[in-house]
Amino acid sequence: MSDKCYEVLQRASLFLEKAGREPKVAEILLLHHLQITKEQLLMRWRDPIDENTIKAFEKDIFTHVETGVPVQHLTKVEHFYGREFEVNQHVLIPRPETEELVQQVIQQAKTMDKPLTIVDVGTGSGVIAITLALELPGSRVYATDISEKALSVAKRNADAMQADVTFLQGNFIEPFVDMDQTADIIVSNPPYIPWSQSDELQDTVKNFDPDLALFAESNGLAAYHAILRQMKTMKLSEQSMLAFEIGFDQAATITNMIRQNLPLREVFTIKDINQKDRILLAYVIKR
Repeated sequence: MSDKCYEVLQRASLFLEKAGREPKVAEILLLHHLQITKEQLLMRWRDPIDENTIKAFEKDIFTHVETGVPVQHLTKVEHFYGREFEVNQHVLIPRPETEELVQQVIQQAKTMDKPLTIVDVGTGSGVIAITLALELPGSRVYATDISEKALSVAKRNADAMQADVTFLQGNFIEPFVDMDQTADIIVSNPPYIPWSQSDELQDTVKNFDPDLALFAESNGLAAYHAILRQMKTMKLSEQSMLAFEIGFDQAATITNMIRQNLPLREVFTIKDINQKDRILLAYVIKR
């Protein structure tokens, strides 16, 4: 007789824990292989699982333990702001901190005149741009990325969710600047990890997330330098806002960079749920 759900899950969780991996990966993968929700799993807690499903599930568990491949690359999806997005090796797996960035942009956008033009710089899987397009209906949302493969993922996500986003290929905000249009909100989660810190990252991150989305030259600041330099020549509205996700120790440096490059009304730092500096919001005066 086949093992029951709870037996398969407990065995895999213990195996992961002994191997120094997160035990919760077992539940994520089991739900994926059974194609059910957590609530449905609880209802089927003592139901048997067919042998083929157990073999496929345990193969993924073993692969994760041996290689560190992220569970999201095995399931091909990650949840962000209540929605399921396709992810793969060509895009950064979205983090909870980026949900906080999106939440801040939504809150600020609702205080501004509409319709808004929003630009997501370095969109990756498209989670920021697509979420903003769906949460702020009527806004015109643009998303840029230098990676053609990342843009392909983002476009599939937008199509799947029927999100109206215009995708532009190019270096940071440059393709939008070239369109000679006016922006109200510029938002970005650019690469900000210094190469010197690469050895400190978990193997699930450094061996699988694309380097282009993780690391930046100039001690992690190169992307911010490039975006701010490009913004000097773009059109900004009377009420424009810049929103950056940043490294926990970069707030003072990037704040100074913003002040040096843009005419500001206000700039402030917001901490994430772990009480680390994570978001910079800057209100820019129209030139």
